Amino acid sequence: MKHFSKIVITLIVNVMVSTFNYAQDTTTDTEAQDAFKLLIPELEVLIDSALVNNGMLGYRKNEIEVKQANLKAKRRNWTRNFGIQADTRYGTFDNFSNNISGPNTVTLASTSIQTNYGVGLYLKIPVFDIFNRKSDIKQAKAEISQAKSLVEFQEYEIRETVIRYYEDLILKENLLEIQAINLSDAKVNKEMAKKEFTNGQMEIYEYIRISDITAGVATEFEKAKSNLLLAKKLLENYTGVKIN
Repeated sequence: MKHFSKIVITLIVNVMVSTFNYAQDTTTDTEAQDAFKLLIPELEVLIDSALVNNGMLGYRKNEIEVKQANLKAKRRNWTRNFGIQADTRYGTFDNFSNNISGPNTVTLASTSIQTNYGVGLYLKIPVFDIFNRKSDIKQAKAEISQAKSLVEFQEYEIRETVIRYYEDLILKENLLEIQAINLSDAKVNKEMAKKEFTNGQMEIYEYIRISDITAGVATEFEKAKSNLLLAKKLLENYTGVKIN
């Protein structure tokens, strides 16, 4: 009877130890899963940040301003043919005047040192500018339209890229969670196999096979973790948003 009681107590202790080890491994693996659980911002937040921080998009928008300034300049080009001209002359001048007295006209001549001023308006009408002004303005408007189209296309590409990076990060996070669960199960299976092998209940080749499977699962887990970190860095770098 005592021998039977000892066997029962031993079995109970082994079950308790196994349960404790399983719970400990499960807790550790759960903590590992939580450690890689990311606080990913909303997709629209990431897109807005990428649109603000993208250097090429900023360059495209600056091009629009340049084109608009060029259009204004072309519209004002006609003013270069209109202006005010003034000159000043200082020196010795011969002055002539006519003095009419009755039927006789007397011409008087004099020399004096003086300063003369002159102010006048001028208007030039170049035929080439007249015929080409409309064409130049049309071309400037087309350049603005082209620049705006490039901005819209750039924004579309940015949105598409952010969506791809975002979905890829979500996928990598889910895959890592699956691999973490697989690794947890593999560790428990290996621990049980180790005890069976130690107690002589399992052949060595079977134990080695289970150990190889566990090592393979651990390798896949590390790959999944690396892929998640890579996807996280790519999204952070493109949007400028830090993901914790």
